[in-house]
Amino acid sequence: MHHYFGSKDKLFLAAIEAPADPADLLPEVLAGGRDDLGRNVVRLLLRVWDGPMRPAALALVRSAVTNEWTAKLLREFLVTQVLRRVVGTLEMPAREREIRGALAASQLIGLVVGRYVLKIEPLVSASPEWLAATIGPNIQRYLTGDIELPGR
Repeated sequence: MHHYFGSKDKLFLAAIEAPADPADLLPEVLAGGRDDLGRNVVRLLLRVWDGPMRPAALALVRSAVTNEWTAKLLREFLVTQVLRRVVGTLEMPAREREIRGALAASQLIGLVVGRYVLKIEPLVSASPEWLAATIGPNIQRYLTGDIELPGR
């Protein structure tokens, strides 16, 4: 495995045919600093989904609804490979980063399903910049804003 892929993470990315290594995209998300994380995450998500990976990604999302193994792959990619890296840059307890990442994931998955699977207007025809400006603040609040954490 290490000879061909270099690491378990690289093997995983090859298995799901990821268009890029999320570690390589992290600087783009972090470029505007902490205050722009929400918009930058949405921009990146839309850029990746509007690219050549869309057919494979759509098949993965559709399959994840009915197949636990595929759901696990999608969760692993979104949570471990993408959002955990973003929230890992935030200075807060690990449990809080996990909760915030899960909240952001719920919004991002909703955007993907609404825009690319269910094709809900105006999500489908909206520009990526409008979506980033509109949905980004919600993601930002989940990542860095005031939220009530469970058990408090």
